[in-house]
Amino acid sequence: MLVRVQNPAGTNAERALIDWLRTWKEPTDPKGVATINCSLFHEDRLFQFDAVIWTPTSCVVIEAEALVARQDGVLEIPLNGPWTIDEEPAVLEGRDRRTPLDKSREHTFALQNWLAARGLGQRAVHGVALIVPLRGAELTVEQAWSDPSFDVILGNDAQALEAYFGTLAESEKHLWTANDVAVAFRAMGILPYLPAPQELLAEGFLGPIDITLWHGGPQQAQAEAYAEELAVAEREAARGRVVTAPWYSPWKLYPAEPGHVNVGRGLMRAALAFGMIVAVVWVLWFVITAALTYGP
Repeated sequence: MLVRVQNPAGTNAERALIDWLRTWKEPTDPKGVATINCSLFHEDRLFQFDAVIWTPTSCVVIEAEALVARQDGVLEIPLNGPWTIDEEPAVLEGRDRRTPLDKSREHTFALQNWLAARGLGQRAVHGVALIVPLRGAELTVEQAWSDPSFDVILGNDAQALEAYFGTLAESEKHLWTANDVAVAFRAMGILPYLPAPQELLAEGFLGPIDITLWHGGPQQAQAEAYAEELAVAEREAARGRVVTAPWYSPWKLYPAEPGHVNVGRGLMRAALAFGMIVAVVWVLWFVITAALTYGP
């Protein structure tokens, strides 16, 4: 997982999220690129996201919240209204009076519409509330309703979040290409955080690559280097498909001289080519005649 942090001074929940995402380096870990503390200006409003994570199969907006008091029991999540733990208000770190569900609704809806306006509307945006309890707290989640676009994850460690992204990867197909991610980063004004094309391809995003989407950013040189490497590989592949004439070819025995016309060499080349054609025709005639004469 590639992690891009715009503002390192975040909440406790955001710092925990960053630490977990940075541990996803193994081949079996979720792949993608995460932007922490990014924002979006849409319809005359500024939307602040704790994190937006793009994977080859999904786009997920994460609302990270930490509990600031030791609360054990059942975290009850109603469709509307405050969140409670054993009928007591859940004491969350954020100062926003809205619940993580309310913020997720606004943020996912805004990002979905914003993407649609840029030709990326067929890609669903998921919302996740990551609740980080105090160490040692015994907490479970009870969600009174089911919404495939919103989930609540207890962040005791990185395993629950990792399992969530694993489920998304299994249930959805490739939707996000490297170019799609580049378009989103450019339009959101976070081009300096856009990974190089090589990095996105290594994370599983599909090509081909339009290197102009990296122009003006710090990864422009790497994008152009990738394009040059691709061009060299294509030239090498094309060269390998060329059939090389054998040494006894008329064009090898009597090669043309650049900038000079040699009539004698040209006649010898033509005569040798004609002789080879006659010899091949004669052999074929001999084989056909023998087959017709002595065949069954």
